[in-house]
Amino acid sequence: MNRPIRVLIAKVGLDGHDRGAKVIATAFRDAGMEVIYTGLRQTPEMVANVALQEDVDVIGISILSGAHMTVFPKIMEKLKEKKLDDVLVTGGGIIPEDDMQKLRTLGVGELFSPGTNTNEITEYIKKWVEKNRNF
Repeated sequence: MNRPIRVLIAKVGLDGHDRGAKVIATAFRDAGMEVIYTGLRQTPEMVANVALQEDVDVIGISILSGAHMTVFPKIMEKLKEKKLDDVLVTGGGIIPEDDMQKLRTLGVGELFSPGTNTNEITEYIKKWVEKNRNF
């Protein structure tokens, strides 16, 4: 059965800037993906619960608050607790390159800086899903 890629877009923590998340959600939808947008001020637990309920392939975290070294590890922990080890966790925002490297060692996928072309992000997700999913 061939189904669309299901992507969860989340804003975690107190970061109230969601324009980038909405731009990405629209780009993914336009590329044929199913998009679930959680809205603002989600917790890692809420993100993991929605990922489980919606059977997503990918979680995209938009973060501009500087809390990425707290948020991403907590999300990875919650996903592991729910046995969602096969979901790609990716994201973007203001994340220094050194921190991106540290997050990758925890299993986080590619992280994108502001201004990255949405086609680049879309292609990354499509290739990851093609390589890691059988549908």
